[in-house]
Amino acid sequence: MGQDAPYRILDKLPPQREKIETIKILRKVNKATAALAELKGIANTIPNQSMLVNAIVLKEAKGSSEIENIITTQDELYKALTVNTSNSSPETKEVINYRKAIFLGFDLIKKQGFLRVNDIIDIQQELIGNKAGIRSMPGTVLKNDATGEIVYTPPQDKEEILDLLSNFIEYFNQDKNEISPLVNLAVLHHQFESIHPFYDGNGRTGRILNILYLILNDLIDFPILYLSSFLIENKPDYYRLLNQTNQLGEWEEWIIFMLKSVETTSIQTIEKISAIRQLLDKTIEKVQIDAPKIYKKEFVELLFEQPYSKIEFVVNQLKVERKAASRYLKELEKIGILESQKVGRETLYINTKLIEILK
Repeated sequence: MGQDAPYRILDKLPPQREKIETIKILRKVNKATAALAELKGIANTIPNQSMLVNAIVLKEAKGSSEIENIITTQDELYKALTVNTSNSSPETKEVINYRKAIFLGFDLIKKQGFLRVNDIIDIQQELIGNKAGIRSMPGTVLKNDATGEIVYTPPQDKEEILDLLSNFIEYFNQDKNEISPLVNLAVLHHQFESIHPFYDGNGRTGRILNILYLILNDLIDFPILYLSSFLIENKPDYYRLLNQTNQLGEWEEWIIFMLKSVETTSIQTIEKISAIRQLLDKTIEKVQIDAPKIYKKEFVELLFEQPYSKIEFVVNQLKVERKAASRYLKELEKIGILESQKVGRETLYINTKLIEILK
């Protein structure tokens, strides 16, 4: 779409069924569905779901923000969450806001069983930290960063944006839809990014809506599948196919790309969960042998739920005195399970082997 290309009115959902249910798409749906079902099953074997959710949500927050060139390190993130440092970088704060927005969306889905347009606005506000809301001023265009060429002009009129969002959310909440939820995921993600309802945070909000849609359709139970790592690796294709689908109205290549992202990310997450599970079992065994007097299952699980731990966490989890909590952590440092690091006045105890897996 060149500099002078006219704005093309965005079609409402659903697209023509024959365009989104080709033979190639249906073959890919089967593979992606099987990988996702396996992930759901394996995730349920972890004794404490918070271990997975905390680790993987933070990884996604970091990855999704990287797509928007908001770069921070895993180390900075965990320190900011653990010590709550007010001098964290703006990038770190943005990633932490993304994490809060995911949990806000997850809570809404679990409580209501659906989303409203106002819920999407709340999620975006949590993410961005301002109340600008739906775009009301014309002039928003998407440009090629390298050339400055306008590649896409989203809807400009606020009434049209709200009308399209109402149609989007109605389709999002449908519980008797004959199309595979994974095909609908691709269609919904494309539609949301094409509506581009906000001045900022559209990509990140859209990626949060992906995971909420999977949970809403019982494909996974917790927010543990995130597509950002795949999208970062395939960023040029992601944007090319978004634009191509808008220009030509052809869905097949875009949907196959999104199905591949679900399949690939499911397989990678299964491997990560298996590695976490093995490390948890080995850690329990090592503590039982090398520090039997302080072994408590809840204590070891805490170190996986909070890879950067501190005395206060142990006090709250195990209901012990600070002195005992400090002794427990130092004991595990002595046998090589944790490494301590001073951050301001706090001493953090890091589960280094888990951090390696999460990286």
